[in-house]
Amino acid sequence: MLFVAEIGLNHDGNFNIAHELIRQAKWAGADIAKFQFGWRDKPGEINVIDGDRARTLRRWCDELAIEMMASIITEEAFPLADAADLARYKIASRTVVEKPDLCRRILAGGRETFVSLGMWNEAAFPFGPPNNRVRYVYCRSSYPTEPEELRQLPHRFDEAGFYGYSDHCLGTSACLLAIGRGAQYIEKHLTLNKTSQVIRDHVLSATPDEFRDLVDAGSALARLVSIVAPRRP
Repeated sequence: MLFVAEIGLNHDGNFNIAHELIRQAKWAGADIAKFQFGWRDKPGEINVIDGDRARTLRRWCDELAIEMMASIITEEAFPLADAADLARYKIASRTVVEKPDLCRRILAGGRETFVSLGMWNEAAFPFGPPNNRVRYVYCRSSYPTEPEELRQLPHRFDEAGFYGYSDHCLGTSACLLAIGRGAQYIEKHLTLNKTSQVIRDHVLSATPDEFRDLVDAGSALARLVSIVAPRRP
């Protein structure tokens, strides 16, 4: 079971806050602290990350003993993943739809990659069937996601070909629902301030206390699911 704290742009452009979010992600029990490379990154915007900053984020994660991961959203951002020497990658649903060639380049590297399909509307998976290298993640790309939008949430994630779930709902109930249906990867935004209006993600994010409760309850639920409804080979 993997719990991913999506820090994303919730640092609001202040990289001291990014450091604190990494620290809080570790405290909350997250396995991975995730950032976004190539989004809102033009000069003067809130997510300007160069090679030095990418390496600094990785160093902070290493010092706090939490894995760092990032969504690679543009071609120009791909070298940042190399600078941070990431073991695993994330591909955002926007990139799946808008930059399929970049996605294939990322996947060609052979590293385990989580592919979000929030904007993908085709029946077939975009990059072939799931395997140990390509892990498809179910999500809805609306911010926040309303409960009614989860009617298509897989009843069994393994049978549907999904490895995990990326959440944009208010609260953490939808994450627990996904775990109950066999999701082995849960990605939830993490914030220090739900009232911040710098970006839209804060209100749908979990506080550190909420994230910690999610990890505790979700881990216990995942253990139960593995006993009563084990994944099929």
